[in-house]
Amino acid sequence: MTISRPFGTVLTAMVTPMHEDGEIDFEASAALARHLVAHGSDGLVLSGTTGEAPTTHAPEKVDLIHAVREAVGPDVTIITGAGSNDTAHAIRMAEQGAEAGVDGILGLVPYYSKPSQKGIVAHLSAIAAASDLPVMLYDIPGRTGVALTDESFDALAELDTIVANKDATGGVEQAKDRIARTGLAWYSGDDPLTLDFLRAGAVGVVSVSAHVAGERIAAMIAAHDAGDTASAEALHDGMLPVHDAIFNGPGAANAKAAMQLLGVIPGRHMRLPLLPLDDDEYASLASALSAAEVALP
Repeated sequence: MTISRPFGTVLTAMVTPMHEDGEIDFEASAALARHLVAHGSDGLVLSGTTGEAPTTHAPEKVDLIHAVREAVGPDVTIITGAGSNDTAHAIRMAEQGAEAGVDGILGLVPYYSKPSQKGIVAHLSAIAAASDLPVMLYDIPGRTGVALTDESFDALAELDTIVANKDATGGVEQAKDRIARTGLAWYSGDDPLTLDFLRAGAVGVVSVSAHVAGERIAAMIAAHDAGDTASAEALHDGMLPVHDAIFNGPGAANAKAAMQLLGVIPGRHMRLPLLPLDDDEYASLASALSAAEVALP
């Protein structure tokens, strides 16, 4: 961990492999985690949106942390989600993550309830107070129904353990101002906009596309860091078809199917209300990824 990149550079929002009966496949989860680390990721986010956190339960989340930590060792950053519109539940997820040995907590703006900004700040402050671990905020109004305001960011940035933000608002220009105002480490939460966020001052990405393009994303960020604008733009442009393929429908289902296509995990099973890709959708994804220069077996 560094001051400028407290959680690393390319963090994959990891899918949660499951057996046909819906139980978590911890062996496949470990294999997937090793694969992602070997292909560009220096951090993993468990039990987030892409990991189907709303339909996995507390003991499973803890067991998943243990399985992944054993698989990747102590040097890979692991963050676990604390996403709930019940503050007490979110606090407990943060506490259990800390007890299980994660390196950080992803504190999601509470969804559905649409609380006031003061309520959101109180909710996220309570998550931050649940452990001594560093916290990455997660601002994604398209899913939560409400966005953090400048004033809320200012208040949250005053807390010592809140060190970063995952920005899935699409607001690159406002991110530039907020980075300067708060001093938080900014992470793109929107794969197609990662290069734009980097130009605005972001330090990395929490990525879904990194399931299949982790090395390319890492190379793009490295080129940007080196001031090699042309290479960064070329890599960005080349990955647009990858992003289109992964986000053509639920990203979690597509990313999981992509991992089956690559032979990393044995199946693409999901828990309702998400459905796995059917055979036609699976074939279409394979064609799209192949056209996007993702090497399939």
